[in-house]
Amino acid sequence: MGQPGRLVAALLLGALNMPLATAQAEDNPTTARSSAMGQEALYNALLDALYATFGQHAGFRVAHAKGILVQGTFVATRSAPQVSRALHFQGGVIPVRVRFSNFSGLPGTRDGDPTASPHGLAIRFSLPDGQSTDIVAHSFNGFPVATAQDFLGFLQGIAASVATPPDPAPLAGFLAGHPRARQFLDAPKPAPRSYISTEYFGVNALEFSNLDGERRMGRYRIEPLIDEPALSDEQAAAMPDDYLQDELATRLGKGPAKIRLVLQLAAPGDGVEDGSIPWSRTNQEVELGILTLDRLIPPAAQQAEQQRLDFNPGRLPDGIAPSADPMIEARQGIYERAMDRRRQP
Repeated sequence: MGQPGRLVAALLLGALNMPLATAQAEDNPTTARSSAMGQEALYNALLDALYATFGQHAGFRVAHAKGILVQGTFVATRSAPQVSRALHFQGGVIPVRVRFSNFSGLPGTRDGDPTASPHGLAIRFSLPDGQSTDIVAHSFNGFPVATAQDFLGFLQGIAASVATPPDPAPLAGFLAGHPRARQFLDAPKPAPRSYISTEYFGVNALEFSNLDGERRMGRYRIEPLIDEPALSDEQAAAMPDDYLQDELATRLGKGPAKIRLVLQLAAPGDGVEDGSIPWSRTNQEVELGILTLDRLIPPAAQQAEQQRLDFNPGRLPDGIAPSADPMIEARQGIYERAMDRRRQP
């Protein structure tokens, strides 16, 4: 796959590492294909389109193949229980594992390569009852499409554009009818100086219920507690291949790093069914807690542990529920099938 094709693919396919969204019909939904294709066939077609773009690399994720795992803890704020009765929001120290990643499905992608941005963040919370829940976010505030069927059209267009010989017509046609997908492709995505200095977005609305039965719709946002400007294209091109991973290891070697988990609440009129439309920055927010990252998973165990962990944004505890978005179920299905394929010998 040539560099232009890899760039287009990575920028568009970054959507696969976000938490599951609420999705209504987008600009020009492919409803005809939806009615003609069952769920199982749709999920497999989506996964096939991803593999057609990046190829299959044994033991690695189909997208966000290059990543690094760290361990740490989460402590909720006093405001968190007012939003949700989920166990990790009730106080106490919750163990977490966090995976930072690059967008591309190619394991050898340089951290400063355009195909590495935007970046991914996945969080596994180990709950006191022995269960777990995940957040999967990325560093772009938005999503290219609103439905699983449109996502398939999107991915198939990308796969055609990087095939041999390439056929750009399907992707061009899709983008012409889906301006938010076009915006996702065209938006600047500069390389960060650190995974820790990057803002990440859950994008998709979930329903949060507290002990009093009060319900609110919200989207996760993970914000840095340090302010470092992004790299220029020239700076990113000159960085070492693994500079983000190296920087993280150096940082944690000096002491813990902290990031903040925030919930952006839906305002009246916000489309909780469509994750492709960002909400206003003026929306009310609730600080849910602080993640303290204190050490890397040992290098010798990194690959095996990344293979074992199956982050899934559809893994939700009591107190957090999906919205009526069909993308939630669809993305859960894609993640499960991708995990199965990744673990095949």
